[in-house]
This record gives sequence, C-alpha cells and structure tokens, in this order.
Amino acid sequence: MATPEPINSIFQKGRIDAEDALDLRRLVYTGDGAISADEAEWLFRLNDRCDGECDAWPDLFVEALTDYIVNQTFPERHISEENARWLIDRISQSGVVKSRTELELLVKVLEVAQSSPESLERFALDQVRRGALFGTGPTRVGVDLEPGRIGEGEVDLLRRILYAYGGGRAIAISRSEAEALFDIADATVDEDNHPSWADLFVKAIANYLMALSGYRVPTREEALKREAWLADTEVNVSGFFRRAFSGGLSGVLDAYKPREPETKVRFDEMQSEIAANEHITAEEADWLIERIQGDGIMHENERALLRFIRDESPQIDPSLKKLIDKVA
Repeated sequence: MATPEPINSIFQKGRIDAEDALDLRRLVYTGDGAISADEAEWLFRLNDRCDGECDAWPDLFVEALTDYIVNQTFPERHISEENARWLIDRISQSGVVKSRTELELLVKVLEVAQSSPESLERFALDQVRRGALFGTGPTRVGVDLEPGRIGEGEVDLLRRILYAYGGGRAIAISRSEAEALFDIADATVDEDNHPSWADLFVKAIANYLMALSGYRVPTREEALKREAWLADTEVNVSGFFRRAFSGGLSGVLDAYKPREPETKVRFDEMQSEIAANEHITAEEADWLIERIQGDGIMHENERALLRFIRDESPQIDPSLKKLIDKVA
C-alpha cells in the first residue's frame, strides 16, 4: 500500500509539529475509525524517524496504537502471547524500549487491556530495573539522575505497572511481580533512592504475602463489571496505592469499599481473603528468607519489610519469626 500524505511530507521534514499531528489524527480515524495494520506501521515508523515538537504527537501515538493493539487486534481487549512478543519486538532494541513514548504505550496497553501475559508486565518492570541500574533507557530521558537510584518518576511508573488492569492479578501482587521488585531492590541498594520507593517495596511485597495472594483472575463478565469499579477507585494512579495501604493491610478494604450494591459480594470475598492470607505460611517464609539472605546483604528496605510483617501479621511461621527477632 502506498504511503499517503501527510506521512510522506512528515518523513521529508523529519519532524512532527502540531498541525501534522492533527492531520495524522484525521487520517487514522477517518471513516470507520479503525486503524489498519499499515497505519499502525506508519505510526511506528514516524516515531522512529521523527522528533515530535508538540504534546499532541505522543498523545496520538499512544492513543491510536493502544486502540489498535487492545481493541482492534484479536483477541479484542486481551493481549495474547504472540501479540505481546510483537509489541516488545516493535518498541525495543536489545531488550531496551527505544523511547519514552513507546514506554508510555507499553504501560497504557497494560492499563487498558483486560488481560495480558505475565511476560509483558515483567518486560515493563525490567525497563525500570535497567533504568535504575544503568542510568540509561527511556525512564531516564530528560532526568538528571545517577545510575543505581530509584527516583520519584520510577516509583510512579512502578505503581502504574503493578496496578495496571491488564496485569496478571490487577489487585493482588503476584510472585513474579514480587520477584521483580526484589531484583530492583537488590540492584539499587544505594541509599539515595527516593523515600517513596521504600514504601512501595514494603507494602507491595506485603500485599503478595499477606493481602490478596489467593485472588483469582476474573471471568470476562466479572471483568466488565469490575472495570467500572476499578476506574471509580482510580486504580491506575498512585493515589489509589497510597489509599490502599495507608493504614496497613486494612487500607485495602478502605480503598475498595463498595460504592455500588453489586460490588458488595466481591468486597465481602476480599475481606475473607485478606483475613486468610495475613498469616505467613512456611512456604511464604522460605521464599522470603531466600530472597533476603540470598545475596548476603540485608538492606534497609528488607528490614522495613520484616518490621511491617511483624506489626501486621497475626501469625508468622517460626522460621521467619526467628529472622525478624534477629534483625528487625
């Protein structure tokens, strides 16, 4: 298919201004509003080759390609393993996302999709780990930070990824997510991390161990009902995470307190799940001890986590209690 105007003229200029972005929006959304595979490829090529000079270009790029990947590619609203691999291949080079705009696309896809493979979320988390460890990659664009540091921007990005609707559990932190957070913590022991990083690390790991570890992936019907609920509680912004854990694990219930009658049943189920999972089992204790002691370094985030568990869990496996008594 021949490349249409205004795409040819933009390629010749090598930049995208506000008028170009408006012309592109008309092009891709004219007619039936569906974005073709060719149009999606043109958008990627434009982002690869042209510098945007206005906020309208990143907004259009993310909006249009999210529509294409999530809403117009089979299976609609769900990201398959094959489509996840295609997206990763298209936005990255040697395992690193090429631009901040493409990183935003990755996170937005996770937020909008009703389900996505764990591999896609783990890839997004790894971008934060790489940025913090090496000081390179799209999380560092325009930010003057030293390698080995987790800044406020990275913390906000982690919150969005962890609580993206399309993540493996959405409400609950999974084992894979907990492993990724420990990897980031181990790679950034530097004490210069932003204070909000310690809070996120402690409470996210506590979520995995104590809050909703038994949470099941909802059916499609449940997901459609829950979508409005999660939107109402602003699950995709950092404020929700702070509300959910501001008062310890009980804050989860406050954050999700139902506002509509149909959500009460799920809310009651969550109360039961939290009550059951607050106990630290032998299996959970073994995993946590291995993660803490495996690198031979006890950093402050890990001590804070142990103190949190000591204060919040009504029952702790003896092996972990011994470690807590020793170091926390």
